[in-house]
Amino acid sequence: MTGDPRLPSWLTKPLGDPGMVGRVRKTLTTHNLNTVCNEAKCPNRADCFGRGTATFLILGDRCTRDCRFCAVAHLDPVALDPSEPAAVANAAKALGLNYVVVTSVTRDDLPDGGAAHFAETVGALRRELPDAGIEVLVPDFRGDASAVDTVLAARPDVFGHNIETVERLYADVRAGADYWTSLGVLSRASGERELVKSAIMLGVGETDEEIRETLMDLRSAGVAIVYIGQYLRPTPEHHGVERYVTPLEFEKWERVCVSMGFAWVSSGPFVRSSYEADTAFARVRGRSWQQGRDARKER
Repeated sequence: MTGDPRLPSWLTKPLGDPGMVGRVRKTLTTHNLNTVCNEAKCPNRADCFGRGTATFLILGDRCTRDCRFCAVAHLDPVALDPSEPAAVANAAKALGLNYVVVTSVTRDDLPDGGAAHFAETVGALRRELPDAGIEVLVPDFRGDASAVDTVLAARPDVFGHNIETVERLYADVRAGADYWTSLGVLSRASGERELVKSAIMLGVGETDEEIRETLMDLRSAGVAIVYIGQYLRPTPEHHGVERYVTPLEFEKWERVCVSMGFAWVSSGPFVRSSYEADTAFARVRGRSWQQGRDARKER
């Protein structure tokens, strides 16, 4: 088992299959790819790698912002790698993925925030894995509607953008971001796509009333899938954990979200926006997508 002995007992996870973990790591190295699993020090990475999957991190591994909750490096960005979209597609094919999640660092230095690169990556995945589901988890593009439209035009199956925390805590937790800008991105996407997804982390100082208000704002913006998880400080230099939310509290928020009309809710201590994302997609879209994918494979 893994976990800090100072953490509550429910914040432990089993290690993944060592053989599969090694296979995933080798594939990523071979294709010179980054994952948010590693760069953000996700507590689920051994679990996900052990199941043969990973969340691809594009646009490099250096973020132009410095959010206090995130472990991704805040350094001068590097030039875009034009081979990266094809590399993601080839790695996903090598791993045999039937559902692919692609996210990125924030690139405020780029005119379109990296939107065209996202679109190219989705296109490459469609060519190599025509039957796979594709989910993108994008930055806010500083609210640029044309950048959002560029990603939507590539037709990902799920469009995700994380609200992360409540409005009051943005200045402290998400410096450089804006709560209403993020809601605007989600709202624009929901006008074009049925499956829009967002996530919020708990334990950074929010109140129950603020959580409820944020969930209502997400629902009003057209978000269909919502993920709620526990914030865990990646290093001592990052924002502290104000409290550890109990599993019972997470169950309560799941019930609240269901009552608000979300199509799918995943709420729990280890929930992260890309964790078991294929499950949410399959459940929301129903068996029709799975059956259609299987039928195409048989032809």
